[in-house]
Amino acid sequence: MPKTKQSQRRKKFDYNKNRKKLKKNFHKKYNPRIENDQIRNAWDRNKTMARNLLDMGLTFDPNKSLPIKKQKLIGKESATKAPAAIVIKPYVLNKLEEEASLPEKDTKTLSSDLIEYVQYMIREHGENHKSMARDEKNYYQDTPKQIKRKINEYKRCHPDHFNAFMSSLSGATEVMEQ
Repeated sequence: MPKTKQSQRRKKFDYNKNRKKLKKNFHKKYNPRIENDQIRNAWDRNKTMARNLLDMGLTFDPNKSLPIKKQKLIGKESATKAPAAIVIKPYVLNKLEEEASLPEKDTKTLSSDLIEYVQYMIREHGENHKSMARDEKNYYQDTPKQIKRKINEYKRCHPDHFNAFMSSLSGATEVMEQ
């Protein structure tokens, strides 16, 4: 088979390429940054990814660690089980389990516009969701259930803020009654 014209041409050195930058980019791709501290510290660059994870007690292929069970015939019992892998670095697994057991902080918040909208509706209509749905400020034509859901979301995401708002409302109504 004939060779291509490019392969017969003599090799030329490209002076415009930054070799240091090319090498750095190659190493970045070849050795990606591991985000988890425990795994990064226990990682051995001379071993394969599968071997490293196996040493830490983790799995490379979830299909091998948790295979799909095949239906067996009644009466036929097979005693062939895969031998358990020896965990060389159990401290990594222990640290990961500790991290996972920590309670997760709820970081969900609502937009300031939605908070203003909910506060306005409560201020004007109290607990009457039907009148809230008929309000002229209900630009998106939310149904009473949708408005109720938004109020409950506000209560759940910002409980202290909601309680302070409700106490200020009850304080304002007491001043108006006098």
